[in-house]
Amino acid sequence: MSDVEKTGDDRTGGCQCGAVRFRIRGTLGRPSICHCRMCQKAFGGFFGPLVTTPENGLSWSRGEPAWFQSSINISRGFCASCGTPLAYRHPGGLEIAIGAFDDRSDLAPQIQVNVEARIPWVTTIFDQPVHSDPDYYAQQEAIISFQHPDHDTADWPTHGLSL
Repeated sequence: MSDVEKTGDDRTGGCQCGAVRFRIRGTLGRPSICHCRMCQKAFGGFFGPLVTTPENGLSWSRGEPAWFQSSINISRGFCASCGTPLAYRHPGGLEIAIGAFDDRSDLAPQIQVNVEARIPWVTTIFDQPVHSDPDYYAQQEAIISFQHPDHDTADWPTHGLSL
């Protein structure tokens, strides 16, 4: 149960603005979350959710990520237009950010790494009360989003972004 296989269509995903899209063929490795400080900063979050791509199974179907060398052995791919974290390249292979996949439903992390750097309260964040103000949610529904839809599309407007 360490690998994630999806039958049928290839897996697709990309950044928030649509400038970078990817397609993966083959079985993904084990989904994980990394608590190291570099992942926290790279994702701007509490941890980095990643899944390993099959060797030679990833293709960039629209644009390519920009890369930042975050350590001697690690580089991180992101969209240069919108900043979405996309990839983690290391000597053992390439991992893709789970949140960048169009369908993330079967990519629940199966392991945590670098737990010594885990923020102490991260294990209790979902114990907090849920915000339930109906006016807040009505306002959120009225937002006009420029976010790329969770599927490939050839005619997606870039809203002034250079591709």
